[in-house]
Amino acid sequence: MIIRPPSEADSIILQVTVGCSHNKCTFCGTYKDVRFRLKQDEVVDQDIDFAATYCKRQKRVFLADGDALIIPQRRLVDLLTRIRRKIPWVNRISLYGNAKSVLLKSTEELQELKNLGLDRVYMGLESGSDRILQNIRKGADAAKMIRAGQRVREAGLFLSLTVLLGIGGTEFSREHAVETGWVVSAMSANQIAVLTLMLLPNTELYLLEKSGKFTTPNQEEMLRELRLMVENITISRAQFQANHASNYLPINCRLSRDKAMVLTAIDQALSGEKRLTPEYLRAL
Repeated sequence: MIIRPPSEADSIILQVTVGCSHNKCTFCGTYKDVRFRLKQDEVVDQDIDFAATYCKRQKRVFLADGDALIIPQRRLVDLLTRIRRKIPWVNRISLYGNAKSVLLKSTEELQELKNLGLDRVYMGLESGSDRILQNIRKGADAAKMIRAGQRVREAGLFLSLTVLLGIGGTEFSREHAVETGWVVSAMSANQIAVLTLMLLPNTELYLLEKSGKFTTPNQEEMLRELRLMVENITISRAQFQANHASNYLPINCRLSRDKAMVLTAIDQALSGEKRLTPEYLRAL
């Protein structure tokens, strides 16, 4: 299974790793039975050659799978150089990176990748709460997430963060909303993408809910969590999108310009004035 961000729907998807280098998050079932590995250069080159022949109208490349930034620097430089040589019309290369893989690279190394065409790094923050990050075994605390995000920005790269409504359960919903707002702001993200938790049967978090040790917030609680999170985001300029298929209330705006409008929309949804996405239409 290849996972890519919604904004990469029209990109050339070039799989350069298989699986996720971390693969321990309690809420994610995507790569549970997949051992992480780097794909052989020969195989990747065949895919690049295919793209050079059949993807001449696509100007973006997304490097899959779960954490392509973990590839050693010299090998990643060689890969971007080959893409640049064989698919010269591509004007944007993007990939997933977690806090560990970002911090393994210096600002200068990230700038080297930028000079070769890397434009955008997608990071799964999920939550700004240290308690929740530890509970879901994310592999980094808030301070590490902030350092990683700031390094991406210092290198001149576009930083897109994913946060996950409901990941703290009902018990830590307020903590999750407030502290995520703070951390997102400290990271100076260019884009904030909000998803809403949907439990998968092959995950530890699903089993925790079944045993009564975790309670997923209901629709109203998710909206209140979203509202509190938006209230605590103080970035002067960022794309803010809650238009993923998992969300109850689609939002696509700019913060802080549209902050009052977003809060009003959430209030209208809470009062029943605005129609929400029904459960049967929600998806991952």
